This record gives sequence, structure tokens and C-alpha cells, in this order.
Amino acid sequence: MTAGFIAAQRTGHGVAHAVACRALGVASSTFYKWRGRAPTPARRRRAALDERVKACFDASGGAYGSPRVRTQLRRDGLAVSKRPWKRPWPARACRGARRAGGGGA
Repeated sequence: MTAGFIAAQRTGHGVAHAVACRALGVASSTFYKWRGRAPTPARRRRAALDERVKACFDASGGAYGSPRVRTQLRRDGLAVSKRPWKRPWPARACRGARRAGGGGA
């Protein structure tokens, strides 16, 4: 989302919203409309899922990777498709444990 990028530029690099909007060809009013908007139902569901994923990951002591976390959430009665798993795990601050010795070929 462009508005999220604009907000990140202000936070991370000190670039004023007006300057970033002008450079990207976005009306300032569009940015401010986005900023004042409540989260969409999909975004709220995603945030709730991220919390459950993080809790399950932490409960496993950091040992579970995405397949095991998904299986555990499904056992807990949460219908989880594979699609949310396309979101990178580092964004959730989760990284599964690695086997000693490299594990494969």
C-alpha cells in the first residue's frame, strides 16, 4: 500500500508526508484519509491470526515451523488455509529451530 510506504518513510527517514506524496503522485488527502481509517475486517483477522501464530510458536519453544504451527492451529479448531502462510515468517518474528548437522543430502 502506497500510504503505508509514505508513513514508513516519515518514520524511518524523516521524509515529510507532503514531499513523499508529491514524489509518488499521490494526493495528500488520500494519505490522510487512509491514515484516519479504521482497520478493515481482513486486516483485523490477519492481526488476530498473527497473534495466534506467535503464541503457538512461542509455546513450542521456537521449535515449530510453519507446517507444524498450521497443524496445531487446525487442531485447536481454527480454519487456516495455506494462503496466509505466504506471508514471510520473519515479519511475524518467528524462525523455526534448525536440526543439528544440516539435516539433509
